[in-house]
Amino acid sequence: MLEVRDLQVSIQETAILHGVNLVIPPGAVAGLVGRNGAGKTTLMRSIMGLIAGIRGAIALDGQDLAKASPHRRAHLGIGYMPEDRRLVPELTVEENVLVPAWATGSADIAQRLRWIYQAIPEVKSFAARKAMQLSGGQQKLVALARALMTGRRLLLLDEPFEGVAPALAHRLVEVIAGLRADNLAVLLSESDYTHSAALVNQLFVIERGSVRQA
Repeated sequence: MLEVRDLQVSIQETAILHGVNLVIPPGAVAGLVGRNGAGKTTLMRSIMGLIAGIRGAIALDGQDLAKASPHRRAHLGIGYMPEDRRLVPELTVEENVLVPAWATGSADIAQRLRWIYQAIPEVKSFAARKAMQLSGGQQKLVALARALMTGRRLLLLDEPFEGVAPALAHRLVEVIAGLRADNLAVLLSESDYTHSAALVNQLFVIERGSVRQA
């Protein structure tokens, strides 16, 4: 379970998040909806440990993450899919998917990769291609696969449907919906809930850095 309590974040002395509270149980898909600049990415990055100087509490299954580095949070089973994908263009698709496993020294890399390929067979079909050769939608699938390499307990998906053709957006919805069976907690952000309306169990609305449950 992810629990965020009274999270406050300032960047260069500008307050971005104001006392954010949310709880996401295992097996739930939670939506975070807000306009651009509302604080969605800041919240995701804060949970992942990529922003310093935050105040408040972030816990995963009761374990305090306050002093855990991003690398350590990946070890704890958190996967992060950034909005801009951030694939390494010169690496193959499979190499991009494996990067987090190499970084964390996972012991069951082959088994996890097989599971990911079963969940997203499209990624296996172009595993040998360079990431730079893929369309934007295909790159989103690869970024999701990479997040799943370490995201065994919590998955943070920042704007997963942004700039994706309708058919691929529908496919992403199918894949994310299928993760419920693996007891993953998922937090995904959108500018609106066009794609995720039928997917999410919980809906949080973020406005000017404040979050409320809809």
